[in-house]
Amino acid sequence: MKNPDILVDVETHDDAGVYRLNDETALIFTTDFFPPVCSDPYTFGEIAAANSLSDVYAMGGKPLLTLNLTMFPSDKIPLDVLSAIISGAQSKVNESGAFTMGGHTINDYPPKFGLAVVGTTHPDKLVTNAGAKAGQKLILTKPLGNGIILSGKKMDMVTSENYEAALDKMKLLNKTGMELMARYHVRGATDITGFGLLGHLMKLCQASDVSVQIDSASLPALPGVFELLESGCIPGVAFRNWDFVRQECLIASGCSSAHKMLACDAQTSGGLLIAVDADFADQLLADLKASGQHPYAAIIGEVIPSRNKRIYML
Repeated sequence: MKNPDILVDVETHDDAGVYRLNDETALIFTTDFFPPVCSDPYTFGEIAAANSLSDVYAMGGKPLLTLNLTMFPSDKIPLDVLSAIISGAQSKVNESGAFTMGGHTINDYPPKFGLAVVGTTHPDKLVTNAGAKAGQKLILTKPLGNGIILSGKKMDMVTSENYEAALDKMKLLNKTGMELMARYHVRGATDITGFGLLGHLMKLCQASDVSVQIDSASLPALPGVFELLESGCIPGVAFRNWDFVRQECLIASGCSSAHKMLACDAQTSGGLLIAVDADFADQLLADLKASGQHPYAAIIGEVIPSRNKRIYML
């Protein structure tokens, strides 16, 4: 028999598990880690921590406690590199207001890093994949294209300015988005990570039993992304993500291949995808932009009643 205090588990493919302690407090519990996405260890630590913390923000929670999850080959890489990774991560934990309680390290190659995170929220204010409703607007808080930029960097196809812009967005906490979701009573949202926009949209639609209509021309992208796509720089994981969602998607003839692959691009520490009541959408978007942290935030579509397909991309 299911424990009634387990409010969210794996069934809805949410960003974290949620356990109710009492009528006022629920715990949000999550973890994530991955190999370096950049050469600078401090920046890698920042990105890995922001990515792990994002799962709590996506569910409307505030991070409380973290543990470092560290896999590092001490016999192959100098320990000052590990120190820089942990310092970068701690800077983001400090920014979130959470506390690091320790962690665990094993000798492993290649290095990997991330966090286990515990957050808190009110049980009645929980934000989940199952909370989207027909008639709501969809807002994306960060631009897409992280995976494309990182792939282009490996092939020396990306300018330093565009590369740094991507890193800056990956380091950005989704804290402001979480605070604004609470202000506008949002109950349906997710963050966009490894399954890409379409993959996470599909999970949200399935959990909420709705469909969505996406305006491909409104999708925000990092600088230089479309030039890379037009040059054939498409990460292999984008094709795998498309295979994952294609049975649930209908792509209109007017939607370009570049926009379709952008929507499939795997994001590291991506933005929040927020389903907000239509009456609040413009103000929420204005507040995101006014924060100075989300200049690329955009209304990208709307939630519609469930149809034959989950995603209609125009």
